[in-house]
Amino acid sequence: MSAPTPWWSKESHADRRPFLMARGRIRDAARAWFGGKGFTEVESGALQVSPGNEAHLHAFATSRLNEAGEGRPVYLHTSPEFSAKKLLAAGETRIFDYARVYRNREAGPLHAPEFTMLEWYRAGEPYEAVMGDCVELCRLATREAGQALLRWREGVCDPEAPPERLTLVDAFALHAGVDLEAALGDRDALAAAARSVNVRVGNDDSWSDLFSRILVQHIESKLGQGRLTLLYEYPAEEAALARPLDRDPRFSERFELYACGVELANGFGELTDPAEQRRRFETEMNVKQATYGERYPLDEDFLAALAHMPAASGVALGFDRLVMLATGARRIADVLWTPPL
Repeated sequence: MSAPTPWWSKESHADRRPFLMARGRIRDAARAWFGGKGFTEVESGALQVSPGNEAHLHAFATSRLNEAGEGRPVYLHTSPEFSAKKLLAAGETRIFDYARVYRNREAGPLHAPEFTMLEWYRAGEPYEAVMGDCVELCRLATREAGQALLRWREGVCDPEAPPERLTLVDAFALHAGVDLEAALGDRDALAAAARSVNVRVGNDDSWSDLFSRILVQHIESKLGQGRLTLLYEYPAEEAALARPLDRDPRFSERFELYACGVELANGFGELTDPAEQRRRFETEMNVKQATYGERYPLDEDFLAALAHMPAASGVALGFDRLVMLATGARRIADVLWTPPL
């Protein structure tokens, strides 16, 4: 079998260059859009004492040496979130960052170990505001790419159409036939529901494992087909760094944006309670230790800053994925100037 053509060959680069030119137009137009809304562009440092504390995110580790050659562990961040929230605590109110981020164990048509995350925050504004931003940026991207639709494989999505808004409870009922609300926090009930829709259940699967498996197998591919889908009000168990709903703390102010069955963005009404955030991080790291045999340290400086952070909403959007769908590229490597090894 012949070796694949390297990305730097003239033929391969010529094939990819229209996507890369569109990438630049989309980036510049989005930067201007943020500027017009009063946002300040920031640049978060990639080296952090903690790369993030979600159980199933995997980081790249290195060592920072002092003048004596003594090292301490540091990590390439998986998101600029900790740094951005420290800036909110410092007094910034509207910020965005084209952040280079790094995630280990990720590869495939939609994944790269190094990629660009467009992340932004609005202090004092509800998470519905950043939902609206996501929709506007999808519309901007297709215009700058010279297209009318977002595309991925056989899927198409018209970003100009009013987006579908779907709660997790409604999505599980509509697309999987599962009563999620009845199974909240009850692993056995969710396991029974999973088996009823032919989803594999392992003896060691947690509630979150089963939730994710049903979502991936029965729901995600149906989202963002024909129009964008805003999937929102995630169960508290899946809250990550989101605050609970005032009217029902079993659920959280978390949403994800989908187009053509592809997740493009993940956003929150941000949690600002450092004690609750610490509890969630420790729970996540306990899961990581049990599952993968490792854990990441907590960023104590971030937890201290959280107590001074104003109420805010924020979102992380996979910029490379947005470019892919706006240009009709087949894989993420087609829209990266220098695809990773």
